[in-house]
Amino acid sequence: MEWRSEGVLLSVRLHGETAAIIEVFTQGQGRHAGVVRGGASRRMAAVLQPGAQLDVTWRGRLDEHIGAFSAEPLRSRASILSDRLALAGLNSICALLRFALPEREAHVSLYNASVALLDALGSDDDWPLAYLRWELLLLEELGFGLDLGSCAVSGSRDDLAYVSPKSGRAVARGAAGQWADRLLPLPACLLGQGPASTGQLVQGLKVTGYFLHHRLARELLSKPLPDARSRLVDALSRRG
Repeated sequence: MEWRSEGVLLSVRLHGETAAIIEVFTQGQGRHAGVVRGGASRRMAAVLQPGAQLDVTWRGRLDEHIGAFSAEPLRSRASILSDRLALAGLNSICALLRFALPEREAHVSLYNASVALLDALGSDDDWPLAYLRWELLLLEELGFGLDLGSCAVSGSRDDLAYVSPKSGRAVARGAAGQWADRLLPLPACLLGQGPASTGQLVQGLKVTGYFLHHRLARELLSKPLPDARSRLVDALSRRG
C-alpha cells in the first residue's frame, strides 16, 4: 500500500532511539499517522516542526498498519516563532485538528481552510477573525454546525443577537423574551459582519468554545479540549 500527498504536520513524538511517529493532515487521507525512520536526527528535527507543510509518502504492508512516512519540507512556517499570538494560533489549530478529526477520514474543505489560515498567521492582521470562522467550519465539518441565518423563533433575519445553546440556532433580540439570560451573545463577526474588535472575537470564541466543549468533546467521550486553545483565547484577550 502506498500514497503520496502534501500535508500539514500536526504532531511529532519520538519512537525508539532514532525514529519518530508523526501525524499529518492531508486533503485526501485526512489525519494520518506513520513512522519516520531517522526522525529523531538533528536534520529531521528541523523539518518535523508542527505546522510545517510537507510532501509525504506513506507505505505500509496493509492499509490498517501504521506504516512508514518519508517526508520532505515544502514550507516550515518557522517565521512566526517570534510572534507569540500567531504561534498560539498555530498550536491551537494543530491541537484541535488532532483532537477532533477521526483518523483517515478526508475533510477537503477543512484541509483547504486550514492551510490558508496557517499561511495567514503572522502575515495577515485579520487572521484572528479567519481563525474564528475556521472554528465554525470545524464544527460544521464534524456535524455540529451552527445555524445563524435566521431566528429560530420568528424566522426573521434581522437583529440577530443570541445563539441558543440547545439548538445552535440564532435568536433575534425581540424574540428572546425572558430566555435572553439563558442564551449565548451573538457578536456580529459570527454573522460575517466585520471588522471585528478584540472583544467581539473573544465573545465569538466563547460561542464556538461552548459547542466544541458541550457537543464535540462530549461526542468524543468527554475528552477535555486541548490546552492550546485556551492559551490562544487568553493571549487574544490580553491583546486588548
